[in-house]
Amino acid sequence: MNKEDYKSKFDEDEAVGWLSIDKLTDKWYPNQEPKHYGPTLKYILGGEEPLDGVSIYKSKNQQEHFHFISYGMSNLYYDLENCDADFSGWGFEFTFRLAPFTEDNNEPTWVISLMQNLAKYVFNSKKWFEEYHFIPANGPIRINTETAITAIAFIEDPEMGKIKTPNGELQFLQIVGITTEEFEQLKLNPTTTETKKLLDKLKKENSLLITDLKRK
Repeated sequence: MNKEDYKSKFDEDEAVGWLSIDKLTDKWYPNQEPKHYGPTLKYILGGEEPLDGVSIYKSKNQQEHFHFISYGMSNLYYDLENCDADFSGWGFEFTFRLAPFTEDNNEPTWVISLMQNLAKYVFNSKKWFEEYHFIPANGPIRINTETAITAIAFIEDPEMGKIKTPNGELQFLQIVGITTEEFEQLKLNPTTTETKKLLDKLKKENSLLITDLKRK
C-alpha cells in the first residue's frame, strides 16, 4: 500500500496493526471477550514492558486450553513512514497454548511474564525468533513448579498462521514447551531441521501443540 492510499484509508489515531490482529481473533473466537492484560505505562511512553498487551482466549479446539496472543512485537499503530514495509515491526507476535493447570486457578498470568521476557530479549539484543528456534527457560517454564517443561521451541501457530496487515506481513509464532530431555537431545544437533522433527513428532498426538505442564 502506498502512502496516499494509507493516508486516505486510516486516521492517525487508528491502531492499524492492532485491529488487523483483532480481525483474525474475531474469526477464531467470535462473540468471546478475552481477558486482556496490558502494562500501566506503554513501552513507547517509557514503560519497561515491550508488549502493549496480551489477550487470553478460552479454546475448545482439540481440548480445552488457554490461547495467549501478544500485541507489541509487530507494528500496532498508524505508521505512514513504514506503510510499505515487507514485515510489520519484528514480523511476528507470540502465541501460546496452555492446558489448564490446577495451581493457576484459571489465572495463568505467568505466561504474560514469559512473553514479556522474550520480548525484552528481542528488543534489547536486536535478535529475533523464527520458526524452529529453541531456547532454555533456565529452569521450570513456570517458576517454582515441579515440571519437566524447562525449555521452549517456536513454530507458526497452526490456526493463526500469517496475515498481511497495512503495516506489513505478520506471523503468529507459537511458543511450545519442551522437556529437559527433549532440549538436551536438540543440543546435540542444534538445527532447525531437528527442531522440526521433534515438533512434528509431538504434533502426532497434539496437533495444536498445547503445552501441558504435566507432560513428562
